[in-house]
Amino acid sequence: MATNMLDGSDRPCHFKGRAAMTCGAIMDKIVRLDEYRARAMEKKAFGLWEKRFGIAFSATSKFSDLDDATLCTLAEPGDESSEAFYELIMGVLDQGPPAAFHYLPNADQMNVVEAHLFLADLSRFEMMRRIGWLAALPCSDLSLVELVLNQPSLQNESRRNPPELNVDHPAYQDYQAMVTGDKQVFIRQLLTEALTVFKERSDIDA
Repeated sequence: MATNMLDGSDRPCHFKGRAAMTCGAIMDKIVRLDEYRARAMEKKAFGLWEKRFGIAFSATSKFSDLDDATLCTLAEPGDESSEAFYELIMGVLDQGPPAAFHYLPNADQMNVVEAHLFLADLSRFEMMRRIGWLAALPCSDLSLVELVLNQPSLQNESRRNPPELNVDHPAYQDYQAMVTGDKQVFIRQLLTEALTVFKERSDIDA
């Protein structure tokens, strides 16, 4: 029995000859439309980033895929990293460029702010992982797009499961004695020192 060209099932396709060719053309258009939508989404999500960082991104790009210089820019607090995150978040959510932030409804503004704080944390955790300070990271297997789209639930899960300090870090014993809520606070307090170590390791100008 021939495979149905419209849905890929084993149900018989009743089209023959020219009509069967038309079925194939329809499937081709569907696939191309999906590809077009994916490219359009990537352009909205990463168009400004590709101009900013001069490298290519895709819908599957993760923090672990970023080069050291890009990650350092995102991990360092300040206007540059904030604007970059707003570009990504508002692009993924199809809310326009960062300049449109103040025109968003209050609830949407809060979502963008929360997503920014969440992604900033994750970029810093990835930086600390690269210098050997952190072991297991929350959400490390998810793409940047997935992180933005699922931020509320992922952020709550991340709070319940903070990153793990490596056993060879001098403060490991103190970290292990902390309650869950204090662990992320402690990790964040390592940021300034971690940035210095990361820049030296990666030969990035301060």
